[in-house]
Amino acid sequence: MAIVSKYSTEQVEQLLNDVLKVVDNHNVTTDLALMVLGNAATCMINQRVAPEQRKKLTEGFAKALKNSINDAK
Repeated sequence: MAIVSKYSTEQVEQLLNDVLKVVDNHNVTTDLALMVLGNAATCMINQRVAPEQRKKLTEGFAKALKNSINDAK
């Protein structure tokens, strides 16, 4: 998650909890959940982001995702 956000922590956490509840309620495997969440991200980008901004946004999104993953040490 971004260090500085225009959204409140409460707003982000509530939406995250709602999404995770849906995934849990469907009792799906991790790979299916990630596939669906990835498809949702793709749909959001393609439908709500101007074509000329998609590449930059996608690169930033991918970088933020990669940086947010905890490496086992």
